[in-house]
Amino acid sequence: LNVLLAEAGVPYDVVLEMDEINEDFPETDAVLVVGANDTVNSAAVDDPNSIIAGMPVMHVWESENVIVLKRTLGTGYADVDNPVFYKENTGMLLGDAKSSCDALNAKIGELLK
Repeated sequence: LNVLLAEAGVPYDVVLEMDEINEDFPETDAVLVVGANDTVNSAAVDDPNSIIAGMPVMHVWESENVIVLKRTLGTGYADVDNPVFYKENTGMLLGDAKSSCDALNAKIGELLK
């Protein structure tokens, strides 16, 4: 992941470790999840019988609102359904993530004018 961030030009000093960011989610108004599945799967924490139980994940479901951008509701690499997708505080925006992000950015820009 660090290689991808470096290739995208993201400075290391703005990147937090998972345990650091997890502390912030309960005080976070909104989280935008783009294309992730297993790394934000609450089954790793909540389901001791899950094949991903104990896997480090970002606790996005603890934030007030979660917006997930994915092509489909399909499972991730671990082939485990993600309960976060069905939580009351989660909204799903299915489709191409780049197009969805561009549309969200444009709409936010309009609202801030």
